[in-house]
This record gives sequence, C-alpha cells and structure tokens, in this order.
Amino acid sequence: MKFMVKAPAKINLSLDVLYKRSDGYHEVEMIMTTIDLADRLEFSLLPHKEIKIVSHNRFVPDDQRNLAYQAAKLLQDRFQIDAGVKISIEKNIPVAAGLAGGSSDAAATLRGLNKLWGLGLSMETLAELGAEIGSDVPFCVYGGTALSKGRGEKITHLPAPPTCWVILAKPFIGVSTADVYRRLNLEHIAHPNTQSMIQALEEGSFFGVCDYVANVLEDVTLNLYPEVALIKDQMKRFGADAVLMSGSGPTVFGLVQHDSRMQRIYNGLRGFCDQVFAVRMLGEKHTLD
Repeated sequence: MKFMVKAPAKINLSLDVLYKRSDGYHEVEMIMTTIDLADRLEFSLLPHKEIKIVSHNRFVPDDQRNLAYQAAKLLQDRFQIDAGVKISIEKNIPVAAGLAGGSSDAAATLRGLNKLWGLGLSMETLAELGAEIGSDVPFCVYGGTALSKGRGEKITHLPAPPTCWVILAKPFIGVSTADVYRRLNLEHIAHPNTQSMIQALEEGSFFGVCDYVANVLEDVTLNLYPEVALIKDQMKRFGADAVLMSGSGPTVFGLVQHDSRMQRIYNGLRGFCDQVFAVRMLGEKHTLD
C-alpha cells in the first residue's frame, strides 16, 4: 500500500507574543493560513517496525531529528504498532524558513499514518498528538486559517483570507527561532490588533487583512539579518499591498491582488533573493480522507 499526502506551508498573518510562561514557553496569539507551496510525502507500508525517511534534499535529516520521523515514532509507541513505514519526502518548502515546513511534514505524517495503519483517530486527537512534537504541528494538522493560542495548540478556525497572490522571498540564511525569542524584549513591542485581523477575515476584506498584518518577532530578525530588511524594503518598493516576515523568518511575504503586479514583483525580487515563489492562498481545512 502506497499513497501521497501534501504538506502545505503556512504564513503568519499576525503573530503576537503575550508573555513568557513558567514552563519556559511563550504564550502566543497567532493567525496562520496555509498556502499553495507544499512538500509531498509518500507513505509505503513496511513489514517490520522500521521508520525509513528518504529525501534528496541534503538539509532534510533522515533520523530522529526529522519531525516526520518523530510523528511516526510517536504513533508507533502510543498505539503499539508493529508495522513500519517508508516516508519519501519531496521537499518544496524551503528549510528553516519560518514557513513550518518540518511541522507540516509531521502533521502530514500523522494524517497519513492514521490512514496507512488504520488507526481511526479524529483530527482533534491527531492535533493533540501533534502538540507533543512542535508548537505549529496542531495548526498544520488542520490546515486552513486559524487563530492559535497557548504555545500554538489551542486552535480556533477562521474564514479563509480573500483570494490573492502570496509572493515569498527567502535569502540563503537560516534563523534560530529560539535565538529570536531569547532576544525579544516583551516590554518594548507593539502588539498586533488580532481582533481587527479576525474581523477583516470575517468580512472578506483584502485591504483590511493588509492593514493588520503584524509580527512582533520581525524587528528582532531584521536587526540581526540586514538582508531580510533589504528584501522587505524591495518588496514594498515593487508595490506589494502588504509585506511581512513569516514566523521567526527569514522568509518575507507580500500579498498582491493583481496578476500584473505579482509578475513585476516576482521578477524584481529574483535579482535580490535566492528563493522566490508566487503562490495562492489555500484556505480549505484538511480532511481525514
């Protein structure tokens, strides 16, 4: 038995950090949405209790460091599964980009192995399991658009953003999320207007969404990596309707309504950046089928 599952990237339309918790994690309030840039994972049943990760991308680990491996191992151990799996990962989402590529691979693995191993688990249970792997995994289990609270595990589903282009630009650097959070000064940040973003989504207002994009981690990363600030400035100059860094970076995205402007921005950015993509919003939640 063999089948394919897509693992789409996410962007943060809004990212707020409220305070540092007693358990060492940060209390967050994020609005995330999936986009049509996706890894593809192929699952093949193995007769023995083996988890085999295969990828042609040299930045993708094939052992327990891989979040897809961790997801498979979690299900194996929790439900005493004697079968194994070969997971072939076609990596299209840039690694260490602030786009939740690893978390989405883990979420796709939870959904895929739920089917391959006939576990019959609900999306809610898969999301709870995902929270044991990483903060973005519960959202990635569901997909679509959602408000994530706590350390990312408390999910409230929201309407999809209005149809538009998303232009992504990632410089050839990696950013340590832990380092960015360590450098974040919670006493000197301007908190996003999360409720206004939710209202814009509920009203289907593209320019409302553009007005309220915000990310409290952005200033930290821009100060550490001037090349990220340069990309953001260029994207604004080329005419994107809204520009924001996703997650802890370094990927910057622009929202654009019109095809002609999208093409102009895309072409202009390719002279400044290693990896540039122009994709659509997805908006739809995943299903168990």
